[in-house]
Amino acid sequence: MTGATLQAIRYQRGSLEIIDQLLLPHETLYIPISTLALGHDAIKTMKVRGAPAIAIVAALSLAVVLVDPSTVASGRLLTAQGAVVFIEESLEFLKTSRPTAVNLFDAAHKLAKGVREAGAIASAKGQDVVDKYLELAEKMLEDDVKDNMNIGRFGAEFILKVWKGGDDLRVITHCNTGSLATAGYGTALGIIRALAGQNKLTHAYCTETRPYNQGSRLTAYELVYERIPSTLITDSMASALLAQNPDKIAAIVVGADRVAANGDTANKIGTYQLAITARYHNIPFIVAAPSTSVDLNIGSGKEIHIEVRPAVEVTTLRGPVVEVESISKGSNDVVFKTHNGQDVTETIAVAARGIGVWNPSFDVTPAELISAVVTEKGVVLKEDGVQTFDMKTFLTSH
Repeated sequence: MTGATLQAIRYQRGSLEIIDQLLLPHETLYIPISTLALGHDAIKTMKVRGAPAIAIVAALSLAVVLVDPSTVASGRLLTAQGAVVFIEESLEFLKTSRPTAVNLFDAAHKLAKGVREAGAIASAKGQDVVDKYLELAEKMLEDDVKDNMNIGRFGAEFILKVWKGGDDLRVITHCNTGSLATAGYGTALGIIRALAGQNKLTHAYCTETRPYNQGSRLTAYELVYERIPSTLITDSMASALLAQNPDKIAAIVVGADRVAANGDTANKIGTYQLAITARYHNIPFIVAAPSTSVDLNIGSGKEIHIEVRPAVEVTTLRGPVVEVESISKGSNDVVFKTHNGQDVTETIAVAARGIGVWNPSFDVTPAELISAVVTEKGVVLKEDGVQTFDMKTFLTSH
């Protein structure tokens, strides 16, 4: 049922390439990330997105810079202290690319701590500090894939355990949480992938995920790529889908940008409304997130800063132009307009001129509406009669 997993991040020491997700699904283009500025821009402009992937790309961007001949020639890495300062300053700069991504901040903290410890050794030289950073950053890439596969396994086991329906098992997901959002395999989409790999999944539904359309552009792209039976719906169709398929939808599975200590979860805008409809229809609502997305320093979702993005993301759409005649046929087999063998791409306005726009990137789903939080360490559940999760106790005991 599934084919080869998409590789969105290509890395070997001294070289980093990522798929430019702004061009998907119509063009698959790997772009090189050779400077801190390019890494920062890729994250800020959402050429790469998804909390785990953001952290990995930031870490590897600096890894590439540290072995670049121009950086070495600058002399800033000659001494251990100089190397530590350069790395810490670089990480602080990269953190400004996405202020809500807890994975990015967590990765930066761990990397900075590691190089400070390496630099504190009396005999340490600049290269020793650089080598330590490279070791830590490259291990993050390796560990993320392993963690995602564990999330997929634990999540699939949980769904199969609580599923009371028959062989027709279907799942809904929101935004993009697959290989494009992580170092590989995915979190929520990893659970779907694990179910499909066991031949337990009949169908997956992905929401369009306005206004940036990560569902229609990215998740749909991955589902088609891996040959998982799937259907695209708009965000506003989810409740109708649940109402018309009461015995077929096993769960709604989403990712997380940040999970508070009590389980409140910040995720792509539209997640909260899915949790509400899941509760009404008595469908498990599952959050899939690595432990690095859990911020034990904040007690609840009220403390999570929500990024508000530009209005133009709501009022415009960009994509390849299609021939009008092909649209009238009513199928998805549209004909793209080309020029010199290349698709013609345009940005169009889809809203009335002068209308005000509110464009929060995330919303916060209260823990009360979440059935389970699936991490690489296992499934976190609430105690009987308790409306919140004890994330700290779970993570420190596993």
